Amino acid sequence: MLDPKLRILIVDDYTTMRRIIRNLLTQIGFSDITEAADGREAFEKLRSGGRFDLVVSDWNMEPMTGLELLKAMRSDSGLASIPFIMVTAESKTENVVAAKKAGVNNYIVKPFNAETLRAKISTVFGVTEPA
Repeated sequence: MLDPKLRILIVDDYTTMRRIIRNLLTQIGFSDITEAADGREAFEKLRSGGRFDLVVSDWNMEPMTGLELLKAMRSDSGLASIPFIMVTAESKTENVVAAKKAGVNNYIVKPFNAETLRAKISTVFGVTEPA
């Protein structure tokens, strides 16, 4: 079973998408959720001592994309081990390959529902959910 106390950082430049992901996470049972409007804001929150157990980030954002955030986290020894789920509207093979090379833990293509999100988080944390 997933730990409902996981501290999750949602990163997306669209307020509506952050709200949707927050609602899905709440449906799954999470409540310790923080939001960032782009990769730069997320990186600042991560570096300023905000302890997070999982980052769920959109790919396409300015000024720092989800991929750039992932690479920055993986090159920072204090943040490198935080699990990262990339969310994108595009399922292009080259994007998936680039995210995998950068060290992404899982990948979700929009649109998705609470069950998909739960399954992806479970996979990241090696938790088997009852059927």
